[in-house]
Amino acid sequence: MNIKSLSACMLVSALLFPVVGYSAETDSDGAMMTYVKDSAITAKVKAKLASDSTTSAMKITVETDNSGTVWLAGTAKSKEESDKASAITKATDGVKSVKNQIKIVPAE
Repeated sequence: MNIKSLSACMLVSALLFPVVGYSAETDSDGAMMTYVKDSAITAKVKAKLASDSTTSAMKITVETDNSGTVWLAGTAKSKEESDKASAITKATDGVKSVKNQIKIVPAE
C-alpha cells in the first residue's frame, strides 16, 4: 500500500511541477524568470568550460547578470587560457557580452 501511495504522490508532484514553473515565470515583476534565465546561462558556461581541456583545470567563477552579461573571474596560467575561456563563454547561447577579469598567474 505504501508503494502505491508513494507512486501516486510522485505522479501528482510531477504533474503539478509545470504549473508551479508557469506561475513563477509569470511573476508580475519578472524577477523569477530572469533569475532562472541567468542561472541557466551560468550553468551552460560552466559546463562548457569544464568540458574543454584547456579551461577545465582553471579556477574560474562565472556570474551572469540580468542583461546576459557574463563575468569571468579567477586565475589562468597564460593569456591564451584566459582568451580561450572568453571565447567559449561568448559562443554560449544567451550570452550578450563577456567581462573577463581573469588574472594571469604563470605556473612556477
